[in-house]
Amino acid sequence: MKLLDDYYTITLRQPNKFANFRRKTMDFAILSEHLGRVYKIRGAKKAEAKQIIALQDVNLEIRPGELFGLLGPNGAGKTTLIKILTTLLAPTSGRACVAGFDVQKEAPKVRPRINMVSGGESSGYGLLTVRENLWMFAQFYGIPSRQAHQRIDELLAVVGLADRANSKSSDLSTGLRQKMNVVRGFLTDPDVLFLDEPTLGLDVGASREVRRFVRKWVDDDPTRTILLTTHYMVEADELCDRVAIINQGKVLACDAPATLKQRLQREAIFRMQVSPLNGSGLGALQGLPGVRKVSLHEQNGASTLEFILEREDAIAAVVNALTAGETRILHLQKREPTLEDVFVDLVGRSIEEVERAEQAEG
Repeated sequence: MKLLDDYYTITLRQPNKFANFRRKTMDFAILSEHLGRVYKIRGAKKAEAKQIIALQDVNLEIRPGELFGLLGPNGAGKTTLIKILTTLLAPTSGRACVAGFDVQKEAPKVRPRINMVSGGESSGYGLLTVRENLWMFAQFYGIPSRQAHQRIDELLAVVGLADRANSKSSDLSTGLRQKMNVVRGFLTDPDVLFLDEPTLGLDVGASREVRRFVRKWVDDDPTRTILLTTHYMVEADELCDRVAIINQGKVLACDAPATLKQRLQREAIFRMQVSPLNGSGLGALQGLPGVRKVSLHEQNGASTLEFILEREDAIAAVVNALTAGETRILHLQKREPTLEDVFVDLVGRSIEEVERAEQAEG
């Protein structure tokens, strides 16, 4: 009843500004409108102070039962957005609701309904065992001990950690600690679960197990919702019902992975392995007729070029340009579009290239 009272109060006072937003919160697990966050960095002098825009005009509508992905490079604003939605950080502009409640004005009502897992985090107490740490977290949410222990056993078995239940968490490897963190997130059976790079630090097998469990957890109950942030394309493609691509704090596109990839279906995408290129000649390749985007990856003494072409026969001009420059072509493959291609098409660079550029500037 309190939520309805708030709705009518806001409607009467400011009908145009708030009424529609409050009404929409009833339909969405997560809702944000014009959400922004600016960090102010103070210098030695006031004149040296500067602002960093972490989020800019982010609008999201995520329905109950969705596994929604936020895909972008490190530093794109993914973690900042999750911190706002989990009431850990106040937005500079705009507003957001989670599980029907305003994250700023009604934070105490949001927190019991959510949980969060971050990749690489160190949670719990090293002197406590895995089981003791998880039981402690369950008590914070008021879960009865018997029910908590039952859930702990079930979840530890799912992630392959049952045999380490009585090990001190300080004795666990980074990957095993992350498995414990994943269990902690699901232990409270939240309405909305935030997963911030959850498979960071896990090996391939463990990552696959976690992804399988995440997908099943949502599918088993249509009232559950997950917001997943990742910079792993395969993870977003495999798991998510819809994906928002974010870069430099802005959402560039939002749709089902298949729909996002369909935008490139009319174009030809080629991957070419060549002798070391060292970044030279990329500008000339980009300027060739029919070439929309070119990206370069250097690894193990070889160069891999990715081309998005307006038409398939444009590859002939690319081959001619490379051979004229005495570059040997080791392998050439045409392939179907991926989310990486969508990102390159939107941003002009791959996620890897964006992250390298950010590190160089930082």
